[in-house]
Amino acid sequence: MKSNLISKSETAKIFEELNTQWKIEVPKQKNVRTHQIDEKGVIITGNGVTAVKIDEDILPFLGDVPILEKFPYVIVDMGAIKFVCKGANIMRPGITKFSDFEKGEIVCVIEESQHKFLAVGKAKMPSRQLDETEHGEVIKNMHYISDIFWESEKEIKY
Repeated sequence: MKSNLISKSETAKIFEELNTQWKIEVPKQKNVRTHQIDEKGVIITGNGVTAVKIDEDILPFLGDVPILEKFPYVIVDMGAIKFVCKGANIMRPGITKFSDFEKGEIVCVIEESQHKFLAVGKAKMPSRQLDETEHGEVIKNMHYISDIFWESEKEIKY
């Protein structure tokens, strides 16, 4: 894993992009590092913020619970957990509750018994359609527990 301290201008650009995509205000950081995980993915670490960049999408890291709590969510039943944790997209039958979100928005996936975050992805349809929908993909799973980013983050020294 290759790690780099990035310049102030690069940091400003990343945080501008991050604030736009996340629709929440994340304070600017100093001493931000990028950690190249694979050809498409990077972990971005700063003081109190950890994010995952996959291609052009910047997602909150699953271990960063205070940030995750600010995002829209879906709650999935126990039967969906093993599939979500292996990278499967989130299907309508497994969703038991949800908050409001729009198509293309970042959405967190929470399991129903312990209320733990399992995954982060992008909505494939707005939440207002879920009441009329009985099947199909709702969330594209982009970062989940036990994926390469989850495992690689354990090796990063802060």
